[in-house]
Amino acid sequence: MGLELLFDASFLASVPRFVTAILLAALGGAICERAGVFNIGLEGMMLTGAFFAVVGAYFSGSALVGAFTALVAGMLMGAIFAEFNLRRGGDSIVVSIAINLLAAGISTFLLGAIFGVAGAFNDPGIAGLEAVRIPFVEDIPVIGHVISGQSPLFYLALLLVYALHIFFARHRLGLRIRAAGENPAALRAGGVNPLWVQCWALLMCGGLCGLAGAQLSISNVNLFVENMSAGRGWIAVVAVLLTRGRPWPLFFIALLFGMVDSLSFRVQGLGLAQQFTDMMPYLATLIVLTALSWWRMRRQA
Repeated sequence: MGLELLFDASFLASVPRFVTAILLAALGGAICERAGVFNIGLEGMMLTGAFFAVVGAYFSGSALVGAFTALVAGMLMGAIFAEFNLRRGGDSIVVSIAINLLAAGISTFLLGAIFGVAGAFNDPGIAGLEAVRIPFVEDIPVIGHVISGQSPLFYLALLLVYALHIFFARHRLGLRIRAAGENPAALRAGGVNPLWVQCWALLMCGGLCGLAGAQLSISNVNLFVENMSAGRGWIAVVAVLLTRGRPWPLFFIALLFGMVDSLSFRVQGLGLAQQFTDMMPYLATLIVLTALSWWRMRRQA
């Protein structure tokens, strides 16, 4: 495989599949960020969604049920986070780490308890989300295969970027979420409890992370593997911190990370060590984080 094949039409068409999971989780993290909740438990919420998406899709025979199950499972993890962080006053970092460990442990345990297997579950009975074909668009050279033929969750993620921008700017709940993060005292003076607003933010975050997990397990592939999220939740956390929860910058950062994630799979055919290709998304994350930190320090100077 030559280097010129890394950026052909098939590579570009594969990018949305890798972008979607990171973008959905990052959008969920953005809601928490704007609400003033420090949530680094996106990895665990995503992993939970990936597992329960397979459970729902397998036993119901419907990918939509699987996606809905992932949504609910993610929201449940968000509710657990809210209970221990907001109501019981637990440290957000400790609760986040607990969420990540809980997700890894419970998915491994239930994998054996429900399916009687260890490590991975792959069965033809797992219903996968079908690609959405857009008439006329898919006939456009190169770009047609990028826009058309993708998972419905990809189009949902694109819609949510614009929707969240409007939500934070105009919707009552969106404005309250911003107030909870920027000036909770003013929100409290208006008769609204900031903790309840933050609870809603965590539920929405969990739901979006659950859908991100569904993208991994019933869209990109139709199977579940232990620790399937493979650090993508952490990449989403970095994307949120880099953009401070702003939807449009978040989209472009997620696009960059998704392209590198996709590229890491492509370069495996060049004979590079798997350890190097596996670390490419995280190396890109460190480079972007370092560059942006340097740029911000220069501006402050």
